[in-house]
Amino acid sequence: MSNFGIKLFEIIDTAAFFAALPFFYLERVYHKKSFGWKEKFGGVEPLETDKKTIMFHACSVGEVTAIENLVKQARERFADYKIVVTTGTKTGQDIAHKKLGDFADYITYFPFDIPLAVNKFLDRINPSVVIIAETEIWPYFAYGCKSRNIPLCIINGRISDSTYNSYKLVAPFFKKVFENFSAVYVQSEDDGRKYVSIGMRKDYTKFMGNLKFDIQAKPQEIDLGQNGFKVWLAGSTHCGENKIILETYKNLNHPDLKLLIAPRHLERVPEIESLIKEMGMNYGLKSKGAKFTENDIIILDTLGELGKMYSICDIAFIGGSFVKVGGHNPLEAAIYDKPTISGPHIHNFKDIYSILTKGNASVVIKSKEELFTTMNELLSDTTRYNNMVTACKSVFDTQRGATEFVLERISELLNK
Repeated sequence: MSNFGIKLFEIIDTAAFFAALPFFYLERVYHKKSFGWKEKFGGVEPLETDKKTIMFHACSVGEVTAIENLVKQARERFADYKIVVTTGTKTGQDIAHKKLGDFADYITYFPFDIPLAVNKFLDRINPSVVIIAETEIWPYFAYGCKSRNIPLCIINGRISDSTYNSYKLVAPFFKKVFENFSAVYVQSEDDGRKYVSIGMRKDYTKFMGNLKFDIQAKPQEIDLGQNGFKVWLAGSTHCGENKIILETYKNLNHPDLKLLIAPRHLERVPEIESLIKEMGMNYGLKSKGAKFTENDIIILDTLGELGKMYSICDIAFIGGSFVKVGGHNPLEAAIYDKPTISGPHIHNFKDIYSILTKGNASVVIKSKEELFTTMNELLSDTTRYNNMVTACKSVFDTQRGATEFVLERISELLNK
């Protein structure tokens, strides 16, 4: 782009931003999301100049969670570098401080994509390399990095079908923007094709897998008297889901099936107890030492134990998905090779569910009737069940290694 073109873009970009700013500000205030304005205008703390800096950007909670292990390993691998983590949302800031506060040198907000904010931000942070998680494409920030010879990469890259359809309409614009990127590393070959079709160079687009799959199953020693039984674990259930789970369990004609139900919030335990009593079933509480040898249902009424309990189940239902919560992380079960079932509301983990369902490791259903049908099939059809177990292993084998891949790419960029 010529100097005239750049100046024109800067003027239009700035004018459009400030024209929309009053409406944006009021909307943020109304929804109580008005945070970090100083930092978003570039008012970040200047970093010491004696160390070079690696910058990671993760827009919100999902992206922060995805890069958690990467940042921690980067802290060890690149001990001589400062690490800066930015987010775009308050919830992202909160989770970044919680998970990465001991590993990052500085956690702050990503700047508004206007010359004033971007230039001030880059002058003060002066990163040696910038790593952006998933789908954050900011045109002026990309230009700012290119003009300073700062390598800029997208990692864990993905583009949803709806976003892709919008991007295709302005593909010539994105082609210009992508000229400022050093690389895009994608979660799937399909994502790679999408990036290339909207303007990213094919030779700069590589498959890396998904960072969220770089976890390991931890050996567990748990005795709930589960030996000799099949266990269905309904994890992180919310109000409205407990009744569906209990009714489904009661109607399943599988005498060797036991239910372990884990409410997301422990204040729901009395509600679950009442429902079980109304349905005439027996139960026990984990906190009271309940065993499946005496109980058909155990309520997990203790904190911090759900993750390891997936190791003893045969099938897992992931809660928050029959209600509009957006679901919870199915990988906690899948890492133990457990087939997962979820309701239709899974937007919090849609990228993970896309991989799991395409790989036949998970089933997303629409109704309680489908829940009954799916559970009955998995309990009755040994071949289908075993295929899903094998699929869990295959998905992790395919996706694992993304963290090391990114660390190697960062090392290459820093040594150029």
